[in-house]
Amino acid sequence: MTAPVRFPRFFVTAPNPCPYLEGRSERKVFTELRGTNADELNEALGRIGFRRSQTVAYRPSCLNCQACVSVRVVAGEFRPSDTQRRLTKRQGDLVVTECRPWATAEQYELLQRYLAHRHPGGGMTRMEESDFADMVEHSPVSSYVIEYREPVVGSRPGRLIGACLTDFQGDGLSMIYSFYDPEAEARSGLGTYIILDHIRRAAERGLPYVYLGYWVAGSDRMQYKIRFRPLERLTTQGWERIADDEHSRLIAAAVGPRLCAERPGLPGKDAVPAPYHVAV
Repeated sequence: MTAPVRFPRFFVTAPNPCPYLEGRSERKVFTELRGTNADELNEALGRIGFRRSQTVAYRPSCLNCQACVSVRVVAGEFRPSDTQRRLTKRQGDLVVTECRPWATAEQYELLQRYLAHRHPGGGMTRMEESDFADMVEHSPVSSYVIEYREPVVGSRPGRLIGACLTDFQGDGLSMIYSFYDPEAEARSGLGTYIILDHIRRAAERGLPYVYLGYWVAGSDRMQYKIRFRPLERLTTQGWERIADDEHSRLIAAAVGPRLCAERPGLPGKDAVPAPYHVAV
């Protein structure tokens, strides 16, 4: 006899300053992922716009704002732009390995360099190695870390220059958090390459989607997500593909990734570990 599925209990956080749009506040609805049905629950919630952070699934539930839009790439129909094609060729010598979700000191050191360069003063810069281990290892669902290394030198593995914590779902890959060496000048475009590699992996496995999290119109740091097509977004009517003409306009408006430093003390978002305090 199959055990009954426990209907999850949902909670709402107290409002906090929005990390993406100046002058606004954010609120999240969340539930705990646990038990033998954690994978199924995570996948079901992912299809309606939830993201995972350790053992919690959450989505924005902001008052008077719907700027955060869940987006996913249609992997089997993806066609890279000329720039993306050149980038893939340029980074083609990287050694890419799927690893079990086990944190290493090498990964943590890379994360610290990434945060110090891209998000100085942000909340994650205070993350200790034990916090990073919790982020990677405390996963109640099927997940792994994909490492990106430079070519082997002699008998030693090449230098680690990128990594991504990724959930494996029945309908695709969900990119939880990626980071890379921001000072590797010969390896520019690593963040984009990691997404391109996930799209390729999903397509080769016959998985239809790569989930990129939330795209936020008006936030410079989120505009890179619009550069992959075809792209679907979650609306009140369900998932819909962004029309070609609109997508072209959005890509043209995305004038390139900008180094936008996080303001100190802001809460995490889009799968970044953060405390979840229930509003009372």
